[in-house]
Amino acid sequence: MSDVLLKVEKVSKKMGKRTLLSDISFELEKGKIYGFIGPNGAGKTTMMRIMTGLMHSTSGSVRIASYDVQADREKALSKVGAIIESPVFFDYMTGKQVLRNLSRLHPNIKSSDREKHIEELLERVGLDLRGDDRVKTYSLGMKQRLGIAQSMLGNPELLLLDEPSNGLDPMGMRELRDIILRLRNSENYAFFISSHLLDELQQMCDELIVIKEGTLVWKGPADQLIEEGQRLEDAFMELMGL
Repeated sequence: MSDVLLKVEKVSKKMGKRTLLSDISFELEKGKIYGFIGPNGAGKTTMMRIMTGLMHSTSGSVRIASYDVQADREKALSKVGAIIESPVFFDYMTGKQVLRNLSRLHPNIKSSDREKHIEELLERVGLDLRGDDRVKTYSLGMKQRLGIAQSMLGNPELLLLDEPSNGLDPMGMRELRDIILRLRNSENYAFFISSHLLDELQQMCDELIVIKEGTLVWKGPADQLIEEGQRLEDAFMELMGL
């Protein structure tokens, strides 16, 4: 049985005369953490929006668990959880109330199992002791972890995270990194993480996907791009020709 969860094949995106993505292809497999990097304007957010069906590609396809994202979006995205922009919550709600409301959008979560599922998710992201507290009392790092819990509501196998560490202090970044590594190691989740924080990605990622001006310039194991003793930042700058 194939371990491929998501397959991007020859995806291009044009807006007027402008080419945002050009002939991008890659695959994501179970149980791996992928770092998705490129300079500002390289097309990272466009690619993630196409992967989640929020934007249509001009040509090419994205398939998740054999389902085409554009033609059969609901079935395709049943395997995926995503935070494409910073999660926004009602501050007056508790963490449990947030997840309880959002869980109603997932038909595969039985009402009889809802509370147990929410308790388990809060425990998996380290918020089990704060689930009854209002979101307005949460730090930014806690809100990001609640966002990850939200993305896991439908029992996905792949989580797409766009700049999940933005604005976090060093402790918040470490907590988030530890949760991602634990979910990968203990539950075989796959992660696709777009970030400008290259040192963070270097500590987490199994593979890297690098784009420049809408074109794929690297895809492969992180240790093949980063030489021993080298920082990802230096390897990235070399790829960019800087």
